[in-house]
Amino acid sequence: MNIYKLHSNPETLAGFDQRTEVPEILEELVYTKQEPAIEQKIMKHPTSAIEYASRFFQDGWPEAEPYIMKSPRSAYNYARFVLEEPWPAAEPVIIKDPWYAFHYARDVLEERWPEAEKYIMTDPRSAFEYAREFFKDGWPEAEPVIMQDPWSALRYASNVLKRRWEKAEPVIMKDPVSAYRYAKHVLEERWPEAEKYIMTDEYWWGEYTDTFPDAKR
Repeated sequence: MNIYKLHSNPETLAGFDQRTEVPEILEELVYTKQEPAIEQKIMKHPTSAIEYASRFFQDGWPEAEPYIMKSPRSAYNYARFVLEEPWPAAEPVIIKDPWYAFHYARDVLEERWPEAEKYIMTDPRSAFEYAREFFKDGWPEAEPVIMQDPWSALRYASNVLKRRWEKAEPVIMKDPVSAYRYAKHVLEERWPEAEKYIMTDEYWWGEYTDTFPDAKR
């Protein structure tokens, strides 16, 4: 069922901008049995093709693959959930999306993907997650990008470096929640330089002063 058709303002619903347009005939299918007569329609819609292949083509659906590999997300999902092994033909598509390149390395290759690292390190969140998975002592080449995002920088310091990361502190301190959690979990003490930023958010200033009662406005 297409829930967006039932809503008066579908653009307000989560996922509307990422929806896959599927013909009405496909919306009615529950894929309880194979439907060869409409496979040509199914294969042209990656989300439907992956669902269909997972039920009836567990070893892969070659005819649908040119359509599936048009998007990094679909290609990753097909490799992981249908083929359950690397899909070299789709790697040139997957590799250029930092988020799905990281997931492909972790979930499909189950090892570092050196060729993808220059793409992965362009996105702070993807770079942090990749570093946490494959660089237990830190990934210096990616740090200039990771430190651009307060949340990614906080998590990199806490989960990868497992120590104070002074170079990233000017960025971390400007986000109240990241600054509070950095003080609590990384520094494990008050962070006076960040307090003027934390106190701009009433909730997180309250959390901060509960954790460090001697902090005052």
